[in-house]
Amino acid sequence: MTLIKGAFLLGIGFSGGVIVAAGLYAFITLLQVVQRLAARTGTANQIDFYEDSIMVGGILGNLVSIFEFRIPFTILFLTIYGFFSGIFVGCFAIALAEVIDVFPAISRRISIKMGVSFLVLCIALGKGVGAFYQLVVNRG
Repeated sequence: MTLIKGAFLLGIGFSGGVIVAAGLYAFITLLQVVQRLAARTGTANQIDFYEDSIMVGGILGNLVSIFEFRIPFTILFLTIYGFFSGIFVGCFAIALAEVIDVFPAISRRISIKMGVSFLVLCIALGKGVGAFYQLVVNRG
């Protein structure tokens, strides 16, 4: 019975991970982060490399997150990694800000007259509180 339960939980976990990853990469595609970066830097001929790098980074990040193995990195490597991670998150946030005009369209469709700015504020505060909890309170 334990083997069947373990296989069932493995299947649910794997399926959930696939769904979340597909949603994230669909969101990145929707925002056209890679295409915008390639267009702005004049490196459109390297777009396959960009897409492969994002895919490999996602896979390696998931493996490190799931198996929690330690890799001895120097402070220089971690600084460079943090710099490039910050660039990616910043570009992602800018692309999202450009697409944020979705809120007025949704508010017109579902007839929300007031509170759109409150909705955006709640989303931002929720993200901030969640990040604070993860990084400061829930240090694992």
